Order: sequence, then structure tokens, then C-alpha cells
Amino acid sequence: MASEDTPAERREITVRRAPKYVPFLILGGLVGIIVAAVIAFALPGDPGYEPSSVFGFFLVLFGAGGVILGAIVALLLDRLSVRRAQHAVVEAVPEDAPGNEADDGDDSGTPAGRQS
Repeated sequence: MASEDTPAERREITVRRAPKYVPFLILGGLVGIIVAAVIAFALPGDPGYEPSSVFGFFLVLFGAGGVILGAIVALLLDRLSVRRAQHAVVEAVPEDAPGNEADDGDDSGTPAGRQS
């Protein structure tokens, strides 16, 4: 009877869809690597430099730039998700309330691991 006497706890929560940052960072880095490869191997360059060394230099430069741009995009999307957040009210249900019994899938009534 104690669970009927205590009022259910109600809380107001905020629900929103926030982006995951790691995929944006990885995608930005990959785009930077692709841009570095295009610049190093597809465009004509100085014959005094090997295309692989130019690629290595641009790999660091554009890879880091791509990661930074990916982080900026993720931050902008996170700010947009804050504006689109919805508020909801949740109510805690006591564990010993009727209808909240833990169902372990065993309907026979015998302890797990034992058979009669």
C-alpha cells in the first residue's frame, strides 16, 4: 500500500536529435585526403617535386582542414537541434507496481537450469 500513498515523480525533459561528432570528423578527414590526392596527382606540378611528397604535404594540410570543417558542420547541426528540441513530461513508475513484474521468459515456475 505504500506505493499507492506516494505520488509518482514527474519530470520535464528535453528531447532532441544531436549529431554524433566522430562520423563528421572522419568524413571531413576523408574528404580532405581525397582533395589532397586530386591536387597532388591530377594537376600539373613543379617537376622538381615528386607527386608523392606533394601528396604527403597536402595530406596533412587538407586532412586537418577537413577534420576542422567536419567539426564545424557537426557543431552547426547541434545548434540547430537545440532549436528544434521538444519538451516532454515523464512520470516514474514504481518497480513494485502491479503489471511491472520482471519477465524472464520462463513460464514453468522452476528455477533456471533445473528441469523436473
